[in-house]
Amino acid sequence: MGDYLWGVEHSTLISSCSPKAMSSFRLTLRIIAAALIPTLTCLAHDDSGNTLQYSMKNFNEEVSKKHHFVMFFAPWCGHCKRLSPTWDDLAKIYNIENSEVSIAKVDCTSETELCAEHDITGYPTLKFFKVGDNEGVKFRGARDLESLSNFLDDKLGKKGKDEETTTKAPEAPKPVTTIVELTEETFGPHVKKGLHFVKFYAPWCTHCQRLAPTWEKLAESLSYEEGVSISKIDCTVHRSICQDYEVKGYPTLLWIEDGKKVEKYSGSRTHEDLKDFVSRMMGSASAAKEEEAEEVADDPVITLNAGNFENGISKGICFAKFFAPWCGHCKRLAPTWEELGKKFVGSNLVKVVRIDCTLDENKSLCSKEGVDGYPTLFLYHDGEKISEYNGSRSLEDLYEFVVKHYPTHDEL
Repeated sequence: MGDYLWGVEHSTLISSCSPKAMSSFRLTLRIIAAALIPTLTCLAHDDSGNTLQYSMKNFNEEVSKKHHFVMFFAPWCGHCKRLSPTWDDLAKIYNIENSEVSIAKVDCTSETELCAEHDITGYPTLKFFKVGDNEGVKFRGARDLESLSNFLDDKLGKKGKDEETTTKAPEAPKPVTTIVELTEETFGPHVKKGLHFVKFYAPWCTHCQRLAPTWEKLAESLSYEEGVSISKIDCTVHRSICQDYEVKGYPTLLWIEDGKKVEKYSGSRTHEDLKDFVSRMMGSASAAKEEEAEEVADDPVITLNAGNFENGISKGICFAKFFAPWCGHCKRLAPTWEELGKKFVGSNLVKVVRIDCTLDENKSLCSKEGVDGYPTLFLYHDGEKISEYNGSRSLEDLYEFVVKHYPTHDEL
């Protein structure tokens, strides 16, 4: 094409484009290039022929070799179906020879163990894995092709590369999370939005002094973790804040979400236990937000809370799972519970539901219902608890248990 592209002089087009237009232009060129360059790989692909599909057998091996962007999905999920063509287009662009990243999928209805290992609680979940990183980072942006492509460019260090005109050396990534020293003036605005783990302390307190290096280490270990803030406030100086949060001893460690106290940490103060607590709380908050965003029609399992529980179980058969997002048994049961829900989609007689007992609003409900471990499975009929399920958690046995409690013809 020489210096012209579809009849437009290339230099003129480049000089007149805005940054947003440039981004779209580069994306167009990538799509053209992807169409011209065949995908060279012998790994399993999905039916589209572009996206790699992984299983428990090869996931860890492949992720250890190369950066990956993975969609964890369920075939019945409406959001997944709508995203699928865009995901395939993304694969056309990046699943080419010598690419830095691979675009892949994992079907959570067949790879239940793999999805449980990666804390998949909603569909679709999109995670970026750097080489050798088995944890991954969740993508939470818009699910259009340009946003997904820009996210990958950012993760691969390519964002803005085409517009760079100087020879300045690239800056090292800046930590997202470091310890924030809060005051009476900054506390409210800081914790108003987002997730926060706050240490309320007094400088003279020996327990606080012993915790200090561990708190620093916690912030350092989470320094590139988006979505959480590790902070501290000196109660000998900023007493009104500590009084507002009912701090009666030092150190007091509180988990705060969007300005509200959610949980007081009372476990061991080792770095490992503190970090596990943060991961658990972040998972709980994330799961709650993802569930709120899902369309009820796309999810065979209904999410109930303290506000709608009584109404939700008031008619027909209701099989309820009381769970905690951090619970290993709950994670393993989750895909099976989804499959059970699918068997009753559209039924007026049976509902399959879940209640997250770690959410502050649900704790009194779970206590009232007699939940003393996770997962707890209760069966309700017209609002009355009639049985607790303690059998095998296979799909067949769970289904038979529900069918056994179907209303008789006279009750219909």
